[in-house]
Amino acid sequence: MGFYKDPYSKFGQLTYEMWRAIRLVVDTGMHALGWSQQRAIDYFKTNAGKTEHDIIVEVDRYIVWPGQALAYKMGELKIKELRSRAEKTLGDKFDIRSFHDELLRHGAIPLGILETQVEAWIARQAAK
Repeated sequence: MGFYKDPYSKFGQLTYEMWRAIRLVVDTGMHALGWSQQRAIDYFKTNAGKTEHDIIVEVDRYIVWPGQALAYKMGELKIKELRSRAEKTLGDKFDIRSFHDELLRHGAIPLGILETQVEAWIARQAAK
C-alpha cells in the first residue's frame, strides 16, 4: 500500500513487528511454559527498547488476558492467507479496498466464520 517509502519508516515498522514477536513469546511463555511475571519482564527488557513501566503494564495485560498476543498473531496470519488467496483467485479483479470492507463488515467473528465469509466474497467477485 506504499506506507514505507524510506528506511526510517521501515525501521519503525520492523520495531513494531519485533514488539509483537516479544509479546507473543511473553504470552506463551507465561501461559504455556509457566514463566513468572519477573521472567516475562526480564525477557521484554532484554529484547525491547521500552520503558520499564510500559513493559510491566504490557506483561500484566498478558497475565490477565491469556492468549491475547497469540490470538492477534493467528488473526494476522489468517488475514494474510485470505488476502493471498483472494489476490491469486481474482487477479486483476482484486480490489484491496473491497477486500478490507469485507473483512471489517462482519465485526469480531471467529476466524473460521471469517474464512467462510471471505471465500463467499471471492466467489461473488469472481462471478462479476
